[in-house]
Amino acid sequence: MPPPGVKKGSKRARQYEHIKDSLKDQGRSEAVAEEIAARTVNKERARHGEAAESSRLSREDLSSGRRGGLRSGRKGPRGRTKAQLYDEAKRKGIDGRSTMTKAQLERAVGSSR
Repeated sequence: MPPPGVKKGSKRARQYEHIKDSLKDQGRSEAVAEEIAARTVNKERARHGEAAESSRLSREDLSSGRRGGLRSGRKGPRGRTKAQLYDEAKRKGIDGRSTMTKAQLERAVGSSR
């Protein structure tokens, strides 16, 4: 069942079902697949002005499709980008963050939790 605010048979409802089915095919549980699909559809609704309310991050962050395309087929660990780690380090007031590598930022942000 699509998230609240999404009409049955609409493009977003079909998108929700497609994402949910794909995740289940990958071995995710029903509950996890439903949550990820709902979050993805809600974010796309926010980005396209279809939602009544939306957060700034939902509107301005990379779209889920673009983010997946950028990170697909990459070897190595995935996770937060260097820019996201830098922003978190800035919020936490970590000194020397501007000269840190991504790995150094991960360690600094992770150890200061």
